[in-house]
Amino acid sequence: MVAIAAAPAAAQDLTGAGATFPFPLYSKWFNEYAAKKGVKINYQPIGSGGGIRQLSEQTVDFGATDAPMSDAELAKAKGGAVLHIPTVLGAVVVTYNVPELTRPLRLDGATLADVFLGKITKWNDARLAALNPGMKLPATDILVVHRSDGSGTSYVFTDYLTSVSPAWATAPGRGKEVQWPVGLGAKGNDGVAGQVKQTPGAIGYVELAYAKQNKLAYANLKNAKGQFVTPSIAAVTAAAAGAAAKLPSNTDYRVSIVNATGAGAYPISSFTWLLVYKTQTDAAKGKKLVDFVRWALTEGEKSAAALDYAPLPPAMSRQLVRQLGTVTVAAK
Repeated sequence: MVAIAAAPAAAQDLTGAGATFPFPLYSKWFNEYAAKKGVKINYQPIGSGGGIRQLSEQTVDFGATDAPMSDAELAKAKGGAVLHIPTVLGAVVVTYNVPELTRPLRLDGATLADVFLGKITKWNDARLAALNPGMKLPATDILVVHRSDGSGTSYVFTDYLTSVSPAWATAPGRGKEVQWPVGLGAKGNDGVAGQVKQTPGAIGYVELAYAKQNKLAYANLKNAKGQFVTPSIAAVTAAAAGAAAKLPSNTDYRVSIVNATGAGAYPISSFTWLLVYKTQTDAAKGKKLVDFVRWALTEGEKSAAALDYAPLPPAMSRQLVRQLGTVTVAAK
């Protein structure tokens, strides 16, 4: 093997597929990078599950996911060892369409789980009323909207519900795809956002940027400290505080930060990852890919906040750039 830096440069397009959670930011990155470097990146936002499958089958140059690959998935990857490279952090928000509400809904984990378990079916349920004193809740039926595709956003959401609700942990538990007890499925973050937007009484979960783009209301969630927290860049950053310092230098970065214990932490926060084979088979494409990821971790991070993603802690970005130096190209 030879170091990827030694690979000859060539005008190669790159292909990727996966998560919709970071797509608003990735789309900006790809456009900026094409304009600055002349490298066109074709990315299909098909969901984290699809991205993992396509990377594993080597039909794309890189994958993207909000759900880290399991050991079993890593073992099936045809191209060998896979690097998980965190790019930014984001928030999964609980969005709803209840026009009668005059201020943000307050929810805690146990109550949210019971809504998605189908145990709470009306917006004026006593448990919702207790969390929202003084708010007049309508007697409208609740329509749960969830993802229909293999989704990292679903993984983050169900990872959180599993951590706060023993009933949810028993079934359906956490996963990119789970057996939803109730509700209507929609494809992608944009599909869930669209369904909630057009359906009075609906409740769903999407990445923060999608809720803002669609002008959807989203809930304040009770965190592990007992604080009701509005999802924001600052609250996501608080959830990640200390994460970089606690990770060993040889980490594979497959770490969850849901239900973080820090003050002001938003409880459904997550890293999102690019998936890159440690050994590249095409020298020119491998160089282009490593160059892009290095740019994303340095220059790209600067545009994260404007699109409601939290940039990585600087120490983590530096550590990841160093890790890119371990990517090699297979000797012919």
